[in-house]
Amino acid sequence: MEDWIIRLVDEGGYAGIFLLGLIETLVLPLPSELILPIAGMRAADGPLGLAGVIAASTAGSMTGNTIWYFVARAIGIERFRAFVERRGRWVALDWHDVERVRTLFARHGAGIVLTGRLLPAVRTLVSIPAGLVRMPLARFLLWSTLGTFLFATAFAGAGYFAGAQFRRVEELAAPVSSLFLAAILIWYVWRQLTWKRRLTAHAGNPD
Repeated sequence: MEDWIIRLVDEGGYAGIFLLGLIETLVLPLPSELILPIAGMRAADGPLGLAGVIAASTAGSMTGNTIWYFVARAIGIERFRAFVERRGRWVALDWHDVERVRTLFARHGAGIVLTGRLLPAVRTLVSIPAGLVRMPLARFLLWSTLGTFLFATAFAGAGYFAGAQFRRVEELAAPVSSLFLAAILIWYVWRQLTWKRRLTAHAGNPD
Protein backbone atom coordinates (compact mmCIF):
# COMPACT_ATOMS: atom_id res chain seq x y z
CA MET A 1 0.00 0.00 0.00
CA GLU A 2 2.80 2.41 0.88
CA ASP A 3 4.41 2.17 -2.58
CA TRP A 4 1.06 2.83 -4.28
CA ILE A 5 0.49 5.93 -2.16
CA ILE A 6 3.99 7.26 -2.87
CA ARG A 7 3.51 6.70 -6.59
CA LEU A 8 0.19 8.52 -6.64
CA VAL A 9 1.63 11.45 -4.69
CA ASP A 10 4.70 11.65 -6.94
CA GLU A 11 2.80 11.35 -10.22
CA GLY A 12 -0.38 13.18 -9.27
CA GLY A 13 1.01 15.93 -7.07
CA TYR A 14 -1.65 17.94 -5.29
CA ALA A 15 -4.37 16.29 -7.42
CA GLY A 16 -3.14 12.89 -6.25
CA ILE A 17 -3.23 14.00 -2.62
CA PHE A 18 -6.75 15.38 -3.13
CA LEU A 19 -7.81 12.03 -4.61
CA LEU A 20 -6.30 10.08 -1.72
CA GLY A 21 -8.18 12.27 0.76
CA LEU A 22 -11.42 11.74 -1.14
CA ILE A 23 -10.96 7.97 -1.42
CA GLU A 24 -9.98 7.65 2.22
CA THR A 25 -13.08 9.50 3.33
CA LEU A 26 -15.61 8.22 0.84
CA VAL A 27 -14.79 4.71 -0.28
CA LEU A 28 -11.81 2.79 1.06
CA PRO A 29 -10.36 2.51 4.57
CA LEU A 30 -7.03 4.02 3.58
CA PRO A 31 -5.34 5.26 6.76
CA SER A 32 -4.74 9.00 6.80
CA GLU A 33 -2.14 8.30 9.46
CA LEU A 34 -0.08 6.74 6.66
CA ILE A 35 -1.09 8.92 3.69
CA LEU A 36 -0.38 12.28 5.29
CA PRO A 37 3.12 11.60 6.63
CA ILE A 38 4.10 10.18 3.24
CA ALA A 39 2.77 13.28 1.48
CA GLY A 40 4.57 15.51 3.96
CA MET A 41 7.81 13.61 3.49
CA ARG A 42 7.55 13.89 -0.30
CA ALA A 43 6.92 17.62 0.08
CA ALA A 44 10.17 17.93 2.00
CA ASP A 45 12.07 16.13 -0.76
CA GLY A 46 10.36 17.38 -3.92
CA PRO A 47 8.50 20.19 -5.66
CA LEU A 48 5.41 20.06 -3.45
CA GLY A 49 4.95 22.49 -0.59
CA LEU A 50 3.72 21.58 2.88
CA ALA A 51 0.93 24.16 2.74
CA GLY A 52 -0.25 22.76 -0.59
CA VAL A 53 -0.21 19.20 0.76
CA ILE A 54 -2.32 20.22 3.76
CA ALA A 55 -4.74 22.19 1.58
CA ALA A 56 -5.12 19.40 -1.00
CA SER A 57 -5.66 16.74 1.65
CA THR A 58 -8.16 18.90 3.54
CA ALA A 59 -10.06 19.67 0.33
CA GLY A 60 -10.21 16.00 -0.68
CA SER A 61 -11.36 14.85 2.72
CA MET A 62 -13.93 17.63 3.01
CA THR A 63 -15.35 16.76 -0.40
CA GLY A 64 -15.99 13.23 0.86
CA ASN A 65 -17.25 14.49 4.21
CA THR A 66 -19.73 16.81 2.52
CA ILE A 67 -21.00 14.05 0.23
CA TRP A 68 -21.70 11.81 3.23
CA TYR A 69 -23.41 14.71 5.02
CA PHE A 70 -25.81 15.28 2.12
CA VAL A 71 -26.46 11.56 1.65
CA ALA A 72 -27.39 11.24 5.33
CA ARG A 73 -29.45 14.42 5.19
CA ALA A 74 -31.35 13.12 2.14
CA ILE A 75 -32.13 9.86 3.95
CA GLY A 76 -33.52 11.81 6.89
CA ILE A 77 -34.15 10.79 10.44
CA GLU A 78 -37.54 9.16 9.83
CA ARG A 79 -36.33 6.85 7.07
CA PHE A 80 -33.29 6.09 9.19
CA ARG A 81 -35.62 5.20 12.06
CA ALA A 82 -37.34 2.62 9.88
CA PHE A 83 -33.95 1.12 9.07
CA VAL A 84 -32.91 1.07 12.75
CA GLU A 85 -36.14 -0.62 13.81
CA ARG A 86 -35.70 -3.36 11.18
CA ARG A 87 -31.92 -3.74 10.91
CA GLY A 88 -30.46 -1.78 13.80
CA ARG A 89 -28.69 -4.72 15.31
CA TRP A 90 -26.41 -4.93 12.24
CA VAL A 91 -24.98 -1.54 13.09
CA ALA A 92 -25.43 -1.96 16.87
CA LEU A 93 -27.92 0.90 17.13
CA ASP A 94 -31.40 1.08 18.58
CA TRP A 95 -33.70 4.09 18.51
CA HIS A 96 -32.75 5.08 22.05
CA ASP A 97 -29.17 5.53 20.84
CA VAL A 98 -30.31 7.70 17.94
CA GLU A 99 -32.31 9.92 20.27
CA ARG A 100 -29.29 10.36 22.50
CA VAL A 101 -27.18 11.36 19.50
CA ARG A 102 -29.82 13.90 18.49
CA THR A 103 -29.73 15.39 21.98
CA LEU A 104 -25.94 15.51 22.03
CA PHE A 105 -25.79 17.19 18.62
CA ALA A 106 -28.39 19.74 19.70
CA ARG A 107 -26.20 20.67 22.67
CA HIS A 108 -22.66 20.02 21.50
CA GLY A 109 -22.78 19.52 17.73
CA ALA A 110 -19.80 21.74 16.95
CA GLY A 111 -17.61 20.06 19.55
CA ILE A 112 -18.61 16.57 18.44
CA VAL A 113 -17.79 17.26 14.81
CA LEU A 114 -14.51 19.01 15.62
CA THR A 115 -13.35 16.27 18.00
CA GLY A 116 -14.54 13.51 15.67
CA ARG A 117 -12.39 14.85 12.83
CA LEU A 118 -9.32 14.44 15.03
CA LEU A 119 -9.91 10.77 15.89
CA PRO A 120 -8.82 7.86 13.68
CA ALA A 121 -11.74 5.83 12.26
CA VAL A 122 -14.33 8.15 13.85
CA ARG A 123 -13.29 11.03 11.58
CA THR A 124 -14.69 9.29 8.49
CA LEU A 125 -18.08 8.58 10.10
CA VAL A 126 -19.10 11.73 11.96
CA SER A 127 -20.63 13.29 8.82
CA ILE A 128 -23.46 10.73 8.91
CA PRO A 129 -25.06 11.68 12.25
CA ALA A 130 -24.46 15.36 11.43
CA GLY A 131 -26.47 14.95 8.24
CA LEU A 132 -29.19 12.83 9.82
CA VAL A 133 -29.92 15.41 12.52
CA ARG A 134 -29.69 18.22 9.93
CA MET A 135 -26.88 20.09 11.59
CA PRO A 136 -26.76 23.52 9.92
CA LEU A 137 -24.54 23.24 6.87
CA ALA A 138 -22.44 26.31 7.66
CA ARG A 139 -21.61 24.98 11.15
CA PHE A 140 -20.88 21.54 9.79
CA LEU A 141 -18.50 22.90 7.15
CA LEU A 142 -16.78 25.25 9.59
CA TRP A 143 -16.03 22.71 12.31
CA SER A 144 -15.40 19.83 9.92
CA THR A 145 -12.93 21.88 7.92
CA LEU A 146 -11.15 23.08 11.05
CA GLY A 147 -10.82 19.56 12.47
CA THR A 148 -9.75 18.10 9.12
CA PHE A 149 -7.21 20.88 8.65
CA LEU A 150 -5.73 20.34 12.12
CA PHE A 151 -5.48 16.58 11.54
CA ALA A 152 -3.81 17.09 8.15
CA THR A 153 -1.43 19.68 9.57
CA ALA A 154 -0.34 17.42 12.41
CA PHE A 155 0.35 14.33 10.32
CA ALA A 156 1.65 15.97 7.13
CA GLY A 157 3.83 18.24 9.27
CA ALA A 158 5.19 15.21 11.11
CA GLY A 159 6.20 13.62 7.81
CA TYR A 160 7.65 16.88 6.50
CA PHE A 161 9.83 17.59 9.51
CA ALA A 162 10.72 13.97 10.25
CA GLY A 163 12.16 13.43 6.76
CA ALA A 164 14.36 10.38 7.01
CA GLN A 165 12.73 9.53 10.34
CA PHE A 166 9.40 8.83 8.59
CA ARG A 167 9.44 5.24 9.76
CA ARG A 168 9.35 6.53 13.30
CA VAL A 169 6.23 8.58 12.52
CA GLU A 170 4.54 5.54 11.02
CA GLU A 171 5.54 3.40 14.00
CA LEU A 172 3.93 5.89 16.36
CA ALA A 173 0.77 6.49 14.34
CA ALA A 174 -0.08 2.89 13.44
CA PRO A 175 -0.61 1.69 17.04
CA VAL A 176 -2.92 4.63 17.73
CA SER A 177 -5.13 3.71 14.77
CA SER A 178 -5.06 0.04 15.73
CA LEU A 179 -6.07 0.92 19.28
CA PHE A 180 -9.10 2.89 18.09
CA LEU A 181 -10.13 0.13 15.69
CA ALA A 182 -9.77 -2.50 18.43
CA ALA A 183 -11.89 -0.37 20.78
CA ILE A 184 -14.61 -0.08 18.13
CA LEU A 185 -14.56 -3.85 17.57
CA ILE A 186 -14.80 -4.56 21.30
CA TRP A 187 -17.70 -2.10 21.58
CA TYR A 188 -19.49 -3.78 18.67
CA VAL A 189 -19.11 -7.26 20.17
CA TRP A 190 -20.30 -6.02 23.56
CA ARG A 191 -23.37 -4.41 21.97
CA GLN A 192 -24.25 -7.66 20.24
CA LEU A 193 -23.91 -9.66 23.44
CA THR A 194 -26.09 -7.25 25.41
CA TRP A 195 -28.56 -6.42 22.63
CA LYS A 196 -31.71 -8.10 24.00
CA ARG A 197 -31.07 -6.85 27.51
CA ARG A 198 -30.72 -3.28 26.25
CA LEU A 199 -33.95 -3.47 24.24
CA THR A 200 -35.81 -4.80 27.28
CA ALA A 201 -34.40 -2.04 29.48
CA HIS A 202 -35.36 0.67 27.00
CA ALA A 203 -38.86 -0.76 26.59
CA GLY A 204 -39.36 -0.62 30.33
CA ASN A 205 -37.90 2.88 30.62
CA PRO A 206 -38.73 4.87 27.45
CA ASP A 207 -37.09 8.01 28.83
